[in-house]
Amino acid sequence: MVGMNKEAVAQKISEEKIIDIPQEELNWGSVSLSEVLNSDTRLEASVYNIEGRHAREILKKCKWNVVQLSGEKGLIKSAFYPTRFKRVYVEKEGGIPFFLPSQLLEIYPKPVKYISPKTNVAIDELKIKNNTLLLTRSGTIGYCAVACKTLIGKVFSDDIIRVSFKSEEDLGYTYAFLKTKIGNTLLQTNNYGSVVSHIEPEHLNNIPIPNPPSMIKKRIHELVMKSYELRDESNELLDKAEELLINELELPPIDDFKLDYFDKSSELKNYTVRLSELQERFDASYHVPIVKAIVDHLKKHALEVTTLGDSRISKKVILPGRFKRVYVEEGQGIKFLGGREIFELNPSTNKFLSVRYHKRKIEKELSIKANSILTTSRGTLGKVVLAPKHFEGWTISDNLIQIIPSSIELVGYIYVFLNSDYGYELINRFTYGAVVDALEPAHILQVQVPILKNKTVQQTINEIALEANEKRYKAYKLEQKAIAMVNDEVIHKY
Repeated sequence: MVGMNKEAVAQKISEEKIIDIPQEELNWGSVSLSEVLNSDTRLEASVYNIEGRHAREILKKCKWNVVQLSGEKGLIKSAFYPTRFKRVYVEKEGGIPFFLPSQLLEIYPKPVKYISPKTNVAIDELKIKNNTLLLTRSGTIGYCAVACKTLIGKVFSDDIIRVSFKSEEDLGYTYAFLKTKIGNTLLQTNNYGSVVSHIEPEHLNNIPIPNPPSMIKKRIHELVMKSYELRDESNELLDKAEELLINELELPPIDDFKLDYFDKSSELKNYTVRLSELQERFDASYHVPIVKAIVDHLKKHALEVTTLGDSRISKKVILPGRFKRVYVEEGQGIKFLGGREIFELNPSTNKFLSVRYHKRKIEKELSIKANSILTTSRGTLGKVVLAPKHFEGWTISDNLIQIIPSSIELVGYIYVFLNSDYGYELINRFTYGAVVDALEPAHILQVQVPILKNKTVQQTINEIALEANEKRYKAYKLEQKAIAMVNDEVIHKY
């Protein structure tokens, strides 16, 4: 297997439970006529979540007193979402960074849209406040996060419910509870077990939650808050590494490149390209002036400008071939990540790939190597992630490209550059596709990256990035410990 420790992968696979799944195994249950009528007479099984009912039955057996999450005897002090408003999007310059609900779970979300300061809404109401639990209420519901340093002050839409608590320890405790399978199922179903497609603050009144002694909740809360503290520290380290990179290469703000190299004499942004520079590419995105400006600048200030295909940089760039996926239940296969999940600390995927059916492909193409660089190959392009240690052995879809590093001595540094605004532009120049943007491994191999003159600075950047990635791994382990405590000491404590 190229780029992976074959023995390690084989061990990972051997640890998975490989069982035969009965072909006719069904999840079934009965519903009353009144429930059907209360669900707009919908008859599809997906509306009546059997797991929701089972979850409530399990909590009835719990040792600890069970209360409603919200209400007089509940844990929540207040829950609200901001006033709905008409969004007026503008260009980055002069706009307010605006974050989407889908970014709530990202380790380090970056704004993808900007709203006008003249938007008819109280902007301060949209900003994330400290000591709050955040819940997505529409679209993909049930996502939750703690308002950490990375998120505080960020402007999110009205699609996020802001929750505060009566007691400090209930913040981390409730978060961990909702991250369990039982808690998340309850969040996405009503008191009859029916699936909900939209959450209002009132929905929290109907969610049962065990209320163990304060000592237990405090321990869980501290684990969660320490996890988020490590995420913040990780992000701060990456900011520091990028600052070192920018200073060493004397890189101006990315917008300065755009201002200098776009011809704005007409409403249509236009530019010219020499025939010798076409390289058989006639798509405008490949020749945008900002790319030439960045590369020219790098050549002046770096020791050299090479590509990701350089043997010093990467061993292999892998895009899995398309295949028919066979999924199994959790605990019976290997976690399967798509383009969105790779940017999450604890990927929210509920897909698990069958080892029995895909063992060879997993070993050859799909298995993730820790400290490899992952990027999307379809849809939203240009974003990269340095795979933390807990990603090792998990699998990726055919919409993701994995860059296997040649050495641990450079991978952190390369990631910092690719993760910058400048790296983003150099990746995106290779975008192709009429409807869906796409990238191929051959394109990634051509992406240009600088080698610094000052090797000490380059090494420092590399070490900082790897330290940041290690903190993310530790943050994940602490969160998993908190979730395990809720399961073992609370939910299943009879």
